[in-house]
Amino acid sequence: MGKDCQPTFVVEVPATSANVGVGFDVLGLALDLRARFTFAPADRLLIDGCLQKFRGADNLVWTSYLEACRRLYAKPRQLHITIDSPIPLSGGLGSSSTCVVAGVAAAARLSGQPVSQLQMLDIACDIEGHPDNVAPAIMGGLVSSFVDRGRTHPVRLDVADNVRFVAIAPPYEVRTEDARKVMPTQVALETTIWQVGHCVAAVHALEQGDMELFSSAALDKLHEPYRSRLIPDYEALRRTALAAGAAAFLISGSGSTMLAVCDGDRMAQQVADAVNGMVENHIDGLWVRTLRASSRGAQVLEG
Repeated sequence: MGKDCQPTFVVEVPATSANVGVGFDVLGLALDLRARFTFAPADRLLIDGCLQKFRGADNLVWTSYLEACRRLYAKPRQLHITIDSPIPLSGGLGSSSTCVVAGVAAAARLSGQPVSQLQMLDIACDIEGHPDNVAPAIMGGLVSSFVDRGRTHPVRLDVADNVRFVAIAPPYEVRTEDARKVMPTQVALETTIWQVGHCVAAVHALEQGDMELFSSAALDKLHEPYRSRLIPDYEALRRTALAAGAAAFLISGSGSTMLAVCDGDRMAQQVADAVNGMVENHIDGLWVRTLRASSRGAQVLEG
């Protein structure tokens, strides 16, 4: 098969949750909900499987592909991109990061050269602006990241098998810009000390599956007290999930999606049923899924 006659391939990218409570702009978690992006050769750009407003040349998959080609010194090709994503667009589960990573992975696949995970991560981080979602989207698992002199440094861990995440997405979004604006520009020294100690403990608790420890460690003071005000149903959902047995209740990324963290399938189902069954504070159009952490990051599937 000639160089300009590339076969169709699929890129799968997991949903992700940034911050994981006390890990603001540091921690990210891959979840077992995967978006599929099919790339086929074409005479002109075609994009389908998404809303009409996202089918133009400004589509994030396509623009990320072009930027990755530029960074890899690879000639872009015209493509037919088909998007099949179950990830809510209301925000908080990395729907935009899956698009960025898919575009970067496609460019790497078509570049004709070996491209490492770290190279992909640096490109994706430059496009996205921060690594907390793109790092677990590429690497899977629980990832702590920092950027130093233009290079992203990820530390990847696996989450214990007993940990479950009940993802709860209301039918409205919280804009990332608004979520940034409500946060203070300076914090007290004691808040910094609190966050560092709790973040280390939260990571250890997730790795060990210690939900009692995670319940104490996941109490954030840096962003959730401010961002929760942007989610009208936050308090009702939090109270319901914790009363039903969740170990912790977190804002996923900047919202509006939230995560109830639970010990095992039975408890997760109990929490999901309680949230879905709310009467007094019933929410029409609420999206609820019980998810595991995903050890698999982005994958290219041939054919």
